[in-house]
Amino acid sequence: MATEFPLPRRAFLAAAAAATVAARGAAAPARPSILVSGGAMMRGNRFAESVQAVLRAHFGAVRRLAVVLHATHPSEQDVMEARLQVAFGELGLRTVQSLHRFDAAGARALLREADGIFLGGGETFVLLAELQRTGQLELVRERALAGVPCGGSSAGANVLGRRIGTTNDFPTTDVASRDALGLLPAAINPHHPSPEKDAEFRVRAAKIRNYLRFNPGERVLALGDAAVLRVHDGTARLAAGLGWLYEPGRERALGVGEPVPELVAGPGAAPR
Repeated sequence: MATEFPLPRRAFLAAAAAATVAARGAAAPARPSILVSGGAMMRGNRFAESVQAVLRAHFGAVRRLAVVLHATHPSEQDVMEARLQVAFGELGLRTVQSLHRFDAAGARALLREADGIFLGGGETFVLLAELQRTGQLELVRERALAGVPCGGSSAGANVLGRRIGTTNDFPTTDVASRDALGLLPAAINPHHPSPEKDAEFRVRAAKIRNYLRFNPGERVLALGDAAVLRVHDGTARLAAGLGWLYEPGRERALGVGEPVPELVAGPGAAPR
């Protein structure tokens, strides 16, 4: 029969501490919480009723929202900020600030300190170029990967994707690279026509299919106006409106509430 000898007190305490740490395990990494919209979410100074619930779920706990309006022409940024302050205010957000109010250091500080980020619509290439020029692209990505709720509409949705490939915008400026934030493993196509607009629907679908013929390592998430897809707690779901997932040689319409596992495979993941 084996004889058990008691551990010295110091060794016992060290072993107990190690066991406690092991039992708790390392802190689980934060899961990104990402929202993308096909655009046209606003009705005047309010969000459309069809998207209010998902926007409230996504941003409702945010105390300070940083708004990125680089895609909006500078002459219109004040007005857009005011509209968004009213719209998010109806959802319970009290502090909504646009980066354009700050100098370079202040804008970076706002992105670091805010507990929510929203990227507005407009000109996609202007938005991406400014994010690249200022170094804010990496900062937004860092904050989103740390779990800060991040969302974007139209051009703002485009830059949340893997790269700029199926935007509907003209290239109004040059960009250092088409690579975007990569927070969704897909290129985004906003303002996708509904099947009711038969001719427009068929033209858009044909363009996306052709894009994938030349870029077979990609997939495209297409969203209609006022459509919203949310990635939260490791699950992607279409929360409102119409959406489609295009992959080389296949595509499908997404149902509201349906999980879309292809969009949580990790930033930059290639299609299966």
